[in-house]
Amino acid sequence: MSVGSMRQDTADAIPFARPFIGQEEEEAVLRVMRSGWLTTAGEALAFEREFAARLGENAVDPPAGAAAVSSATAGLHLALEACGVGAGDVVLVPSYTFASTAEVAVCLGAEAAFIDCAEDSFLLDAENLEMTARRLSEGKTAYETGGPSGRPRAVIPVHFGGLCCDMEAVRGIARDYGMAVIEDAAHAFPAYSARGVPAGTLGDAGVFSFYSTKTLTTGEGGMVVSPNLEIIKRVSLMRMHGIDRSVWNRYTDAGASWRYEVAEAGYKYNLPDILAAIGRVQLRRADDLLGKRRSIAARYDAAFSGGPFFSVPPTAEGDARHLYPLRLNSALSERISRDECVWKLQEQGIGVSVHFIPLHTMPYYRKRYKLKARDFPRAMDAFSRVVSLPLWPGMTDGQADRVIEAVLGLALP
Repeated sequence: MSVGSMRQDTADAIPFARPFIGQEEEEAVLRVMRSGWLTTAGEALAFEREFAARLGENAVDPPAGAAAVSSATAGLHLALEACGVGAGDVVLVPSYTFASTAEVAVCLGAEAAFIDCAEDSFLLDAENLEMTARRLSEGKTAYETGGPSGRPRAVIPVHFGGLCCDMEAVRGIARDYGMAVIEDAAHAFPAYSARGVPAGTLGDAGVFSFYSTKTLTTGEGGMVVSPNLEIIKRVSLMRMHGIDRSVWNRYTDAGASWRYEVAEAGYKYNLPDILAAIGRVQLRRADDLLGKRRSIAARYDAAFSGGPFFSVPPTAEGDARHLYPLRLNSALSERISRDECVWKLQEQGIGVSVHFIPLHTMPYYRKRYKLKARDFPRAMDAFSRVVSLPLWPGMTDGQADRVIEAVLGLALP
């Protein structure tokens, strides 16, 4: 999610995002509706198995299991909890991310320490990560100007827009400072690292989002995967009220026991079958959907490369091409601001967005840690000149060309 617009004031408006849902998804939903059981049961279990199997095909450490959850936010919360994060701990997260990446740490009684972007990148800077972890481990505040203090317990690298972080560097730093690695892979299915390993399988746990704008959607939902079976067991326990066994069949199976025990004070974070059924179909179509996004992105790349006004997004061979964050160069921004560009595109019926407003500028964190915008200069530079263009599998070439024409028109005198 992000600040932006999905204006559709006219019939031919182009939304920023639209889920690619077809007859197979509709039939899957109807099948569940006609079964008489809509919440979590067999469809969710099958979705977990199939998702874990897909990631395991090329993983160095295949998932020991997967746990379907109500959102990626819920998944991050549960993954951190399963790794023992709590009061007195600090979780290191990029400033350049959505609210959920940091809020889950605070919800567990921990603190969030923000990491700046790498040079000319939307991804976290490994050098800044190491420096912050070192300061915290020495008993100092996260930054020279202040910020949280405490034990560096976990890091959440964010695979922005479908592009993977440098996980070798992140894992090395985490190992040096005793931190768990929870991958925020909300943008990253089916993305791969530079070594061809699936995103989400390179840390202690990986968390995926199935929100309506994501590369695989269930409307709302998420998945936690881990090579550590104990983490999956803990997540599975805590997502359903801390109940000590599966109780999904207690209303439908004549042989199921009605007895259960609450082993922990858990949460209500399960994924219903009616949504899991959509996800199973989307999972089978993932490669086709990726190909469609790549086709639109390639059209944009060709149109915006080489000139003085725009810089195309960084990419890599295994990029999932979830977003298209076009950067406005100084040759354009000296004449027209990013915000004016957004409004001009919206006025033409082009749905655009901005990914992301850096978290250190948000009132809650700014006041909590006494932060200033200049504390994270590369995140602020990225934010100040980025516009995310429509990129979704159902876009036609004609729609993409309309977006291109409108964007190029920003540079006209």
